[in-house]
Amino acid sequence: MNLRIPGPIPVPEDILREMSKPMINHRGPEYKDLLFGAAERLKRVFETEGDVWIITGSGTAAMEAAVVNTLSPGDKVINATIGVFGNRFTDIASAYGADVVTLSFPFGEAIDPDALRAALGDEPDVKAVMVTHNETSTGVANDLETVAGVVKGEFDKLLLVDGISSVASIPISTDAWGLDAVATASQKGWMLPPGLAFLSFSERAWKARAESKMPKFYLDVEQYRKYYEIGQPPYTPSVSLMFALDTALDQLLAEGMGSVYERHAAIGQFTRDGVRSLGLELFARDESYASNTVTAVSIPDGVDAAALVSGLRTEHDVIVSGGQASLSGRIFRIGHMGRTTESDIEETLDAIRQTLPIAGFSR
Repeated sequence: MNLRIPGPIPVPEDILREMSKPMINHRGPEYKDLLFGAAERLKRVFETEGDVWIITGSGTAAMEAAVVNTLSPGDKVINATIGVFGNRFTDIASAYGADVVTLSFPFGEAIDPDALRAALGDEPDVKAVMVTHNETSTGVANDLETVAGVVKGEFDKLLLVDGISSVASIPISTDAWGLDAVATASQKGWMLPPGLAFLSFSERAWKARAESKMPKFYLDVEQYRKYYEIGQPPYTPSVSLMFALDTALDQLLAEGMGSVYERHAAIGQFTRDGVRSLGLELFARDESYASNTVTAVSIPDGVDAAALVSGLRTEHDVIVSGGQASLSGRIFRIGHMGRTTESDIEETLDAIRQTLPIAGFSR
C-alpha cells in the first residue's frame, strides 16, 4: 500500500520495531530516563528553552490543552482560520465559554497579516490569537513568523498555535517568534503512529495558566509539571509509543532539522510539479504558501472525485484523501510527510495519470 494521506503517515520499519519492546514500569527509573531524554530533544525540535509536555492523546488534545490552560470563560479571542482544522480552534474555545471572534479567510488562501492587524485593532480587549500553522484540509501553510510579528510584536497578545502538521516538517522557531503554546501530534512529521501529542508552553503561557479558570483535569499542564519533577507522567502513558519516539527523535536530530526541512521542501516541490505535469491545478491560490507536507489538488470539471479516489485505492493500492466539509468533491490531497521518497510520489502520480480518464478527465 502507498499511503499518501496527510496523516497517519507510513511509519518506518525500524521505528515500528521499537514498539515491540517489553513493557517497563512507567513510574520506575527506566521510564524516567526515557521521559527526560525525550523532553529535552523535543525542545530542540521546537526550538524552545521552555517546557514541552508529552500527552497520550491526539493532536486535538494538545489544542484543547493550549486553550483550557491559558483562557477563562468569557475571554475574547481571535481565531484566524484558513480551513477545517483552523475552525476546530473555534469549536474548542467556544465549548469552554470563550468569546471567539472568528477571522475566516477563503479556503485555499493564507492569513492576510493586514486583515489580522485590523481585527486586533478593532478588538483591543482580545486576550489571545489562535492560528493553524499548516492547514492540511487545503494544502496551505501560513507565514507563522509574520503572523507572530503582528500578534506579539505589535499587539502583545497570547499566541496559540496548531502546529500538528508542521512541527518536525516545516521550519518553526518557538522562542524566537514568541509562540506561547504550540500543539503537534505523533502521526505527522514525527514518523510515528497516532497516539502522542506534544505541547510547548512559554513563560507567558504559565502566567496565563495561573489566571485560567476553564475546567481541566487530564489536560492540566500543572499536573504534567508536577509529575515531571519526579520523572513520571501524571497518567498512564503509551509506553510503546515512547520507545518509538525515542528512536524517531534520534533520527531527526542526527539528520539535522535544517536538512529535515529541506527534504520536505524538496518533496513538496516535486509533488506540485508532478501534479501540474498531469494538467491539474493546485488548490492553493498562490504557490508561495503551498504546504510542504500535503498537496491539495483541485478536481477538474467533469471528474468524479469519489471515482478518482476509490479508483486509486482499488486499482493501484494508492490511498489519497478527498476534500472535507465544503471541499468534499472539490479537491483531493496527497500527503508527503516523513520519509516520503520521489519514488513514492512517482508511483502516486502514475496511478493518478491512469485513473483520471476513467474518472472523466480529458486534457
